[in-house]
Amino acid sequence: MAITHLKRASRTPEDTTSEARGVVEAMLADIAAGGEAAVRAHAARLDGWTGEIIVTGEEIDRRLANLPEGIRADIDFAVDRVRRFALAQRASVQDFSVELSPGVVVGQKLVPMQVAGCYVPAGRYAHIASAYMSVATAKAAGVPTVIACSGPRGSEGVHPLVLYALRAAGADIVMTLGGVQAIAAMAHGLFTGKPADIVVGPGNKFVAEAKRQLYGKVGIDVFAGPSEVAVIADATADAEIVAVDLVAQMEHGHESPGWLISTDRALAEEVMARIPHLIEALPPTARDAAGAAWRDFGEVVLCDTREEAVQVSDAYCCEHLQVQAADLDWWRENLSNYGSLFLGEETTVAYGDKASGPNHILPTKAAGRYSAGLSVHKFLKPLSWQRMTREGSREVALATARISRAEGMEAHARSADIRLARYFPGANLDLGEPVKS
Repeated sequence: MAITHLKRASRTPEDTTSEARGVVEAMLADIAAGGEAAVRAHAARLDGWTGEIIVTGEEIDRRLANLPEGIRADIDFAVDRVRRFALAQRASVQDFSVELSPGVVVGQKLVPMQVAGCYVPAGRYAHIASAYMSVATAKAAGVPTVIACSGPRGSEGVHPLVLYALRAAGADIVMTLGGVQAIAAMAHGLFTGKPADIVVGPGNKFVAEAKRQLYGKVGIDVFAGPSEVAVIADATADAEIVAVDLVAQMEHGHESPGWLISTDRALAEEVMARIPHLIEALPPTARDAAGAAWRDFGEVVLCDTREEAVQVSDAYCCEHLQVQAADLDWWRENLSNYGSLFLGEETTVAYGDKASGPNHILPTKAAGRYSAGLSVHKFLKPLSWQRMTREGSREVALATARISRAEGMEAHARSADIRLARYFPGANLDLGEPVKS
């Protein structure tokens, strides 16, 4: 048994993130001190935006007036898929109550967050799908106020197709803001008077770092980095499809790795031979991004067995994991660490990115070991409650008093004592040895 690297990455994600920390820390401090004026200054300096921050309903109507019906229908289709999947997730969890003993009833109540901030990146691409992935999911969870931010694309502001997607998904407030200043504005409630309880959505390393530094003041979805894809492929896989799927995800950006894990050397070598030609055939923006990603971050690992492939895959813990191999049920049962799983060549990460239904905002940098991607659960608080009769509280109070005193916490014990004395006067009860010091 052996695991062999046919191609290793020359760079690591850590190489690309350290520079962001100081920049983001300074910007967040400036915005915390300067508020909306500081946000406007950063928007002007970084994005050249000096227009209104809040996009009014009338402005959205104007910007969307001439959108072709075809693309509207496509976005509506995708929004419906994402919303239906999110609603199914919501139905999978529910309020409950259970009587643990006579007179002792405890339960769970699922309460949506009141304000969600959804970030939609701008930049080399119009990230239409990111708009509805976050907003539609938050609304399916029952969040009353969803604030969306996206940076300007030219002098008109937010890309019109992103605006359409935000409206179709149900965004309540839209702001023309990108980058660190957008994350800070949502966290502090600037321009809206509604501080977000949670901020979600993908972004570059500066956006990811801003979310990380603000975590605690505000909730976040995942600790995110550049998009990742891995394909597990055996001798039954189609080398061209595998190569195309790897390149498709590497066009996200210069730091977006593509990883191939294969149990067949011939397949792996053919994929490696095809990838440079596929990249070269892309338009300039995608060619530049995918070329750098493959050169610096691409890896190819050859495994003798499928068990080794699982071991390698779980160690990578990739954001998007495709399996193009025989016996798909075996892989589904044995793989543990990933953001989202795509089984068989008939599906692909591109489907998940755009229109199949499950969310595409997923953990990266091996965070899938302990965290899942964006879902309605991220916007819900499973809050516990309890209620007791006097008789039902007796056993709980006695255990509480004795455990509290064993811990040395006399005040806790007396909170139980007083109820026992009131509800069961004259009873001979073992309350534990009072704390003396």
